[in-house]
Amino acid sequence: MAAIPKDAKKINGHRVPNILAPQLHQDATSVGLDTKNVVVDPELIETPVTSIRTEVPTDAHTAPYLGVEREGNAVLIGSDGLVLTIGYLLIECSVIRVMARDGTWSSADFVGYDFDSGFGLARARDPLNFTPIEFGDSTNLKQGSNVFVAAHGGRDHCADATVIERREFAGYWEYLLENAIFTAPAHPNWSGAALIGVDGMLHGIGSLLIDDPTNSTTGIQGNMFVPIELLSPILGDILSSGQTRQPPRPWLGMFTAETQTGIVLVHLTPEGPAHRSGLALDDVILRVGGEPIDDLAHMYRKIWSLGDAGTLVPLTVMRDSVGVEVKVKSANRYEYFRTPRN
Repeated sequence: MAAIPKDAKKINGHRVPNILAPQLHQDATSVGLDTKNVVVDPELIETPVTSIRTEVPTDAHTAPYLGVEREGNAVLIGSDGLVLTIGYLLIECSVIRVMARDGTWSSADFVGYDFDSGFGLARARDPLNFTPIEFGDSTNLKQGSNVFVAAHGGRDHCADATVIERREFAGYWEYLLENAIFTAPAHPNWSGAALIGVDGMLHGIGSLLIDDPTNSTTGIQGNMFVPIELLSPILGDILSSGQTRQPPRPWLGMFTAETQTGIVLVHLTPEGPAHRSGLALDDVILRVGGEPIDDLAHMYRKIWSLGDAGTLVPLTVMRDSVGVEVKVKSANRYEYFRTPRN
């Protein structure tokens, strides 16, 4: 992996880490959780947020940067044991366990994963003895909306929060949300946590710790949530086939960082499309299909506009002060990453 350029900017409030990073892995020591002033309806404290643990084979593609043992939260959304979580906890997993209300662990089956939204679904094999939560209308959450973040563990793991912004979020792993939910203060157990509105309904699923949810220089940490509004249109497809029926987007298999000179390539997925095409670490991506690129979001939209997975993506890169033209045959990332086994 390349060293992070000194002029690399925060990308939508989070820094490019060593491949993936603390933003995806919970560290309760890095963020304090003040629950003394949490004022929530007692019934909401019993929200069906449970703990989820997964195991991943050591030779899985995501093992080096997401780990072989992962843990976070999952939210019961179906009376048949269907739980919703953030997808990076499930990708390429071989074992899934979720905790029932009495503290016992139940094995669960992988249901599906959506790369575009980042949602992951599993189904517990035994009753969890929670009441499933209903979906709210997350489009109604605006800047200043009061919410609370619920992680597994009851009142001591719930905290009031405020929606700081609704805006675009571009992740360095070829990921883009049009209207992500940013909240503060930060919750230390954010992965898969439930974002609950004053209506007691589910409005989002916790994804990241953000250095600065306002994308400015205040230094206040917060969280990014995937809006629940993205799940309803694709839920039926995931339940029936494990993924959406929409044609998959072109995937290049590269992690990139925004700098003053362009988009710098900081990691190549081994044997992924970008790696096989001859792209190299520290290449600066200047153009896609001949069009100058402004930022990550612009680059993703341009790549995805060229066609479905498998399309040829022409890139202009700067390498050692020399312009180089590279054509990358994109791929379907559902075919690259190992399908979880039940």
